[in-house]
Amino acid sequence: MRIETVKATLLCGAGALCTLVTPALAQDGDADAQVDASDKIYIADFLRDDFVTVLGSALEGLTDELNRGITIIGTDEIDSIQTLDITQILERAPGITTTRNGSLGSFTGIRLRGSTSDQVLMLVDGVRLNDPSAPGTGFDFGNILPQNINKVEVLRGANSIIWGSNAIGGIIAVETGGDGDIGSFTAEGGSFGTYSLTGSLNPDLADGLNVSVSGGYLESDGFSSFDGGTEDDGYNQLFVNGRVAYALTSELSFFAQARYADSELDIDGFQFVPPFAQIDTAEFQETSQVSGSAGIEYSGDRLNLRALYSIADINRDNFNPAFGTDRVFFGEGRNERLELRGEYAVTDTVDVYFGLENEETSFDTGTVGDSGLDSVYGLVRFNNDRVNVSAGVRVDDHEQYGTEVTFGADGSLAIGDDGWRVRAAYQEGFRAPSLFQLLSFFGNPNLNPETSQGYEVGIEYQDRNGSGPVAGSVTLFQRDTDNQIDFFSCFGIDPADNPLCDGRSGIFDNILETRARGVEAELVVRPSRRVTARAVYTYVDTENRSEGSFNFGNQLARQPDHALTLAADWFAEEIANGLRLGADLRLVSDSFDNAGNTRPLDGFSTVRFRAALNVTENIEVFGRLENAFDVDYQTAAGFATPGQSAFGGIRLRL
Repeated sequence: MRIETVKATLLCGAGALCTLVTPALAQDGDADAQVDASDKIYIADFLRDDFVTVLGSALEGLTDELNRGITIIGTDEIDSIQTLDITQILERAPGITTTRNGSLGSFTGIRLRGSTSDQVLMLVDGVRLNDPSAPGTGFDFGNILPQNINKVEVLRGANSIIWGSNAIGGIIAVETGGDGDIGSFTAEGGSFGTYSLTGSLNPDLADGLNVSVSGGYLESDGFSSFDGGTEDDGYNQLFVNGRVAYALTSELSFFAQARYADSELDIDGFQFVPPFAQIDTAEFQETSQVSGSAGIEYSGDRLNLRALYSIADINRDNFNPAFGTDRVFFGEGRNERLELRGEYAVTDTVDVYFGLENEETSFDTGTVGDSGLDSVYGLVRFNNDRVNVSAGVRVDDHEQYGTEVTFGADGSLAIGDDGWRVRAAYQEGFRAPSLFQLLSFFGNPNLNPETSQGYEVGIEYQDRNGSGPVAGSVTLFQRDTDNQIDFFSCFGIDPADNPLCDGRSGIFDNILETRARGVEAELVVRPSRRVTARAVYTYVDTENRSEGSFNFGNQLARQPDHALTLAADWFAEEIANGLRLGADLRLVSDSFDNAGNTRPLDGFSTVRFRAALNVTENIEVFGRLENAFDVDYQTAAGFATPGQSAFGGIRLRL
C-alpha cells in the first residue's frame, strides 16, 4: 500500500485561518513546545494473578528475568495513591517527566529518559494506542483515566527488537479491569466540580473461563487551561472495558478484549492575530477511542505460540463557536496489526523467541494517507540460576523507507544469594516519521526516520514490590538519537532559503543529533510492616548536538535535569478495620519550554496528603489534599495547573 495524498484542506496564510490547524499542534504534543527559530517481554496473561509483565514477547514470565530498567506498579499501590490523574502513578517510576496543557483531560505528554512524548509507545491491554493522526503519533495521556487500571508497567529505554517503531524512549503499558475481587465500585468527588463513578465485575464462571467488565464516568468543571484566563475548561469521559479468556483445551486458549472511551474537553488556544498570545477560547474537542484484540494461544511442553489481531481507532473533532457549528479540525487515525509471536525451549537454559508482524496505519485530517510495515524478529536467551543473557535482531520493511535492521543485547548476573544483580544492555531504536509529519499542511516529505543507540548499566537489590525491608536500584543510561523530528517555526525565514516555509507558520524537520544521558535511582524502605517509604530520582542531561544549527548545545525542550518523587505510607490495621495515612512530594527542576531555550519554565515542588479508612472488611472511605501548599507552577508555558484542591470518596469491594 503506498501513501496517497487525496487532498489538503488545511490552510494557514494569516489571521484567523491559522486557528483551524492549531488544535492539531497545541493539543497533541511536543509540537507546541518547539515553535522556535530485554530478555523477554510479555503480553498480558489474563489467567494469572502474580506480577507478570504485559509488555512484549510471547508468553508469561516474572520480572526478575528481565535485564532492563522496568517498574511495575500494582493494584494496591495504585489504590493507595488515590488519584484521577495517571501522571501521579507514572511519577512513581524513575525516568518519567510529564507536561500538561491545562486542566484535567488536557493534552498530557510523558517523557522517558529525556525522550519526546512521541517516542514513547503506549499499550492498553496489549493494544497500541499511539494516535496516527496526531503530529508525531504520540499518545495523549490526558485521555486515559486511572480509575479502572489495576497495573501499570514502565519499560525504560528502546525496545525496538520486540515492539519496533515508537519505542525509542520506552514503553508504558496499562492493564484495565478488575483487581481480583468479584466486583468493586468507587465513587468520589471534590474540587473543580469533579465527580467520578467507576465499577468492575469479575464473575466466577465456568472452569477455564475468565471474564472481566469495567467502566465508569468522570466529569469536572475544571479551571482555565490558559494561565491567567477566567473561563473554566471542563472535561468529561465515559469509558467501558471488557475482556474474556477461555481455555479450549489444556494447551489451546482463546482471548479477546475491547475498550471504548468517549470524552469532551474544553480547550484554550493561541491567537495568531494580535495580541499573538495564549487566550481564553470557547473551543472544545470531542474524542472517541475504540480498541480491541482477539487471538489464540498454544502452550506446549517446549513450544508456545500466540496469534493476535488488534485494531485501534482514535477520532478527534474540534469545534470553535466563533466560527459556527462546523468542526474546525478533525483527526481520524487507525492502526491494525496481525502478529504471530512464539517461544521455543531449545534446552532447559536456552530459549528462542520469534515474531512476524504486519501493520497497516491510516490517517485523515483533511489530508489522507496510509502506510504499511512488515516486520520479523528473533531473540535468543540463555538463563540459569545466576546468568541471564539475551540478544536479538529485528528487520522492518517500511513502505516508504525500505528495510531497517535493529539490534539489541542485554545481560545480568546475580551476585551472591542475597538478591543483588548487576545488568547491562545495548538497544537500538527506530521510528518512522508519522503520516501527519509527512503529509499534513505542516508536513515535510523529505523527513528521515529517527534512529537511536542506547546503553545502560545498573545494579539492583531485591524487588520494589516484594516484602523485604529494603529494595533499590541505580542505573546509568545514555541514548544518542539521529534525525530526531521536531516542529520548527517559519517566522522570519525567507521562503527562498526554505521553500517549505512558503505560506506556512512552521514545518516538521529533522534535528541531526540529540543526546540524553543520566542516572536514575529508586529506593524502597520498609522499617516495619506499618511503614513503607519510597524515593525515586532521575537526573537527565539532554543536548541538541546538531553542529551548525541555531540550537546547537541547547537543552531539549521541556526536559528538566532533575525529578524526584518521595512517598511515605503508614498503616495501622488495629484502628477500626485499618487506617492508612500517606504523603507524596514531587520536585522538578527548571527547564525550557522551547528548543531555542528562550522561554524558561521554573522548577517546582508539590505536596499531597492522603488518608484511607476501612470502615468494614469490604468498604473503604478515602480522601486527599492535592497541591497542599497551593504552589503556582507550569509544565507548559502559558498553561495553568491546579491549585490547592481536595477530594474524597468511597470504595466497595465484593
